[in-house]
Amino acid sequence: QVQLVESGGGLVQAGGSLRVSCVASGIIFSINDMGWFRQAPGKERELVAQISRLGRTYYADSVKGRFTITRDNTKNMLYLQMNSLKPEDTAMYYCAARKSESGYDYWGQGTQVTVSS
Repeated sequence: QVQLVESGGGLVQAGGSLRVSCVASGIIFSINDMGWFRQAPGKERELVAQISRLGRTYYADSVKGRFTITRDNTKNMLYLQMNSLKPEDTAMYYCAARKSESGYDYWGQGTQVTVSS
């Protein structure tokens, strides 16, 4: 099993920056990709960014150029640096990890990010 715990959410004004973090524990060697998802009230959960064990990244079009996902395998940490935040970025942000491409296996409890206009 893998446990994921997010931190770093909060309230920020539009145009501001925020970094959310995720620490992983447990059977870490089984993990390949890690990602950040978000879910706003009344909307479906969406993949924001993803990073492989070797550092290959993917970003949703809505966050390209504004968000940066990084991963420190030595510390079992995952980060999402969010710049130029917009009110539409307001959501619960979840850290997730998967062993293969069949789907994400492990999820954190989430951290709330609220962007005020």
